[in-house]
Amino acid sequence: MDKLKTVLDLHLKYHGALGCGLVTVLTAGMERIFSTVVFQCPCSATWNLAYGLVFLLVPAVTLFLLGYLLSARTWRLLTGCCAPGSCTCCGSEGQRGILVLAQLSGKAAVAPLTWLAVALLGGSFYECAASGSEVLARRLCSGRDSNCIALLPLVPCGNQQAADVMDLQKDLKAQSQVAGWILIAVIIIALVIFVSVTRCRSPVSFMQLNFWKIYSEQEQKIFKSEATEHATKLAENNVKCFFDSSHPKGENKTPSMEAWQQISSVYTFNPKGQCYSMLDKYVNRKEKISSVKYSGDVVSALSFVDSHGINITPGL
Repeated sequence: MDKLKTVLDLHLKYHGALGCGLVTVLTAGMERIFSTVVFQCPCSATWNLAYGLVFLLVPAVTLFLLGYLLSARTWRLLTGCCAPGSCTCCGSEGQRGILVLAQLSGKAAVAPLTWLAVALLGGSFYECAASGSEVLARRLCSGRDSNCIALLPLVPCGNQQAADVMDLQKDLKAQSQVAGWILIAVIIIALVIFVSVTRCRSPVSFMQLNFWKIYSEQEQKIFKSEATEHATKLAENNVKCFFDSSHPKGENKTPSMEAWQQISSVYTFNPKGQCYSMLDKYVNRKEKISSVKYSGDVVSALSFVDSHGINITPGL
C-alpha cells in the first residue's frame, strides 16, 4: 500500500510531465509501427513525393487536431461562444480567446512535433519524398551519371538497377537525420525559453503556485463528487414523480444557466481580486455577475487552472 501511495503521489505531483512523456512515447512507437509495417515507398517518380509527404505530414496534422479535441480548455473556450445573444468571439473577449488558443496550440503541438522528429531521424519518409522531388533530384545528381535523375526514385527500394546511385540513399538519410536533430534542438530551446519567460512573468510565487495547483485538483474532485450526488438526487426525484404521476415534493435547487456560464468560462487573473478559479471568483464576487466572466488577464503560468476536464465515465 505504501508503494502504491508513493506512485499516486508522484502521479499527482508530475501528472503534466508524465502526460507529455506518455504522449511522446506513444507517438514515437506509432511512428515506428507505421514506418516498418504500413509504409511501402512506391519507388515511382510520380508518386514518391506525394506518398512520402502524406506519411510525414498527415499524421502530424491529425495529432495536432486531436490535441485540440482532447483539451478541456478548448471546450471551455468554444462551448456557447457563438450562441445567439451571448457571442464572446469579439472585442476583449476575443483577444483573450486568441491568447488561450496560442497556449492550446503549444500543448497540442507536442505529439505532431514528436512524430516529425522521430520520422526524420528514421529517414524512411523523407527518403521516399525527396527521391521524387525534381528540385532535389537536380541538386543531388549534379556532377553524377546522366541516368541519375531517372534512377533516383528507385533508391528507397534498394533496387539493383540503381546500384551506381545507391550512395545517394546515405545522402538522403543524412539530410533527414540532420533535419530531425535540428528540429529537436529548436523544440528544446523554444521550450526552455517559453517556460523560463512564463515563470519569470508569473504573478504569484513558487510556493503559492504549488498551492494553487493542489487547490485546483481538489476543487475538481469535490465538484465532480457534489455534482454526481446532486444529479443523482434530481434524477431519482424526477423519475419517481414520473412513475407516481405526482408533482415534485420540495425543490431541488440547481444553479441557474447564468451561473453555469460564469464558472465555465476561461480563467483570467486579476491581482486586485485574487481568486483561485472561476468557481472561487463566482462565489466570492463583489461586483456584478456580468463582470465576473472576463475580469482580468490570461496568464500562461496559470493555464492549469481550467485545463482539467470532468471525467463522466462511470467508475473512473
